[in-house]
Amino acid sequence: MADPWYDAVVVGAGFGGLGTALELCRRGARVALCEGLNYPGGCASTFRRGGYGFESGATLFSGFGEQQLFGRWIREHALDVTVDWLDPLVELRAPGMRLPVHRDRERLIAEFCALPGAPVQGVRRFFALQAQVAGALWPLFDDPDLLPPLSLKTLLRHAGRMGSYAPLMRWLGRPLGAVLAHHGLEGFTPLRTYLDALCQITVQCAAAEAETPFAFAAMDYYWRGTGHVRGGIGRLATALTKAITARGGDVLMANRVRAVTPVDGGWRVTARRGELFARHVVANVLPQGLRTLLDAPVGQLPKVDALAERVDGGWGAAMLYLVVRPPDGDSGNAHHFELVRDEKAPFIEGNHLFASVSGAADEGRARPGQRTVTVSTHVPLKKVAGMAPEEQAPYFAGLHARMRENLDALLPEWMANVVHVMTASPRTFQRFTLREAGAVGGVPRRAGLDNYRILGPFQAQRGLWLVGDSVFPGQSTLATAVGGVRTAASIAAVR
Repeated sequence: MADPWYDAVVVGAGFGGLGTALELCRRGARVALCEGLNYPGGCASTFRRGGYGFESGATLFSGFGEQQLFGRWIREHALDVTVDWLDPLVELRAPGMRLPVHRDRERLIAEFCALPGAPVQGVRRFFALQAQVAGALWPLFDDPDLLPPLSLKTLLRHAGRMGSYAPLMRWLGRPLGAVLAHHGLEGFTPLRTYLDALCQITVQCAAAEAETPFAFAAMDYYWRGTGHVRGGIGRLATALTKAITARGGDVLMANRVRAVTPVDGGWRVTARRGELFARHVVANVLPQGLRTLLDAPVGQLPKVDALAERVDGGWGAAMLYLVVRPPDGDSGNAHHFELVRDEKAPFIEGNHLFASVSGAADEGRARPGQRTVTVSTHVPLKKVAGMAPEEQAPYFAGLHARMRENLDALLPEWMANVVHVMTASPRTFQRFTLREAGAVGGVPRRAGLDNYRILGPFQAQRGLWLVGDSVFPGQSTLATAVGGVRTAASIAAVR
């Protein structure tokens, strides 16, 4: 009789869950992956409405270099994925400023140095320090074996890299604003605007308060195998589900998990299509979602509670999903824009927008002669949670109107021919992604040594693991996938 038990059931097919399931299958484990939606990817998915395909969130994706995680997976698992190498990768627009971010890092630095009144020496010293810190940290993403759990061999490798870690030690627990002040750059508005915009979508807070090593690593994002997945990031997520199946895993879509209960020898997973039993459960959800699955009141799991509180201090997503006709003379490439209407105001609530435009080659996203556009902005979760239901509707109506106004002002060539508009609040975003409260980005990485308290896989209870952007290394599609790989390594070590 076949063993009814799985080695692991993974709850949620975001990229943390996908990475965990694929790596466990590669290691020979018996795995089931359960996803509540009928498409994978979570916050980095491509969904369909009204005959159009939209990215759930507006963003770029890294890790596609030949020796990076996604690049290796594409090659090793023969994934049916095409990556377009855009140049520029993104264009930052603010009143009086258009800054294309090209694939050539030195070109961006030269752009800053050429601006009127630029403190050239300070800019160059700042980016030189940033390159040292990012150069020490990015190998941890490119080679997940360098992350916990650590073997003796890995510890020896880290010992050999101690010299590269030295530049970041001075700035542990200190904000990026302090580094800018150290280099005399706090008053250089173009660089501050660039960093505030970048930090808001990566480390989830303003540059002045961002934990420096996290922010410095995020600054290299554009130059670390960043590209556009043709057809939408959902193509990569779907290809990974096929790779998991090919490796012997069971992928169960539209099978939402309702409860996870401890039993002798492991866990019972109660899902829409029935029960599964596993020695380990990996939850690709927020800590709030894990409490719901366990039916655990606040106070029962202190580590999970502390993490949930930090997530609650972060952001939800307000979205616009548009269909447009491209401007005359457009190249046909996909495009990504960061838009800032007022550089002195907080980069939230419609003042700062990230917009991703599909390319002509993105088959199935839109009708011929049209493109889909996903536009996002951050809203404070606590502010929204504190509103009465009758307050939320006018708040989001005003917010979406402000988003449209700022798009018209800063991206007029793309907004001239809008043929379809769909709005989304955090509640709507939750429906598209099953993301609790419509939260995005995980834990804001504000300066402080608390960011380093848990630097490895997160085990909430024996055999119960949490993956995703709320736990280390978190906060990008690549980082959540890397976290899944390391969680799989931890499970493999004890199963």
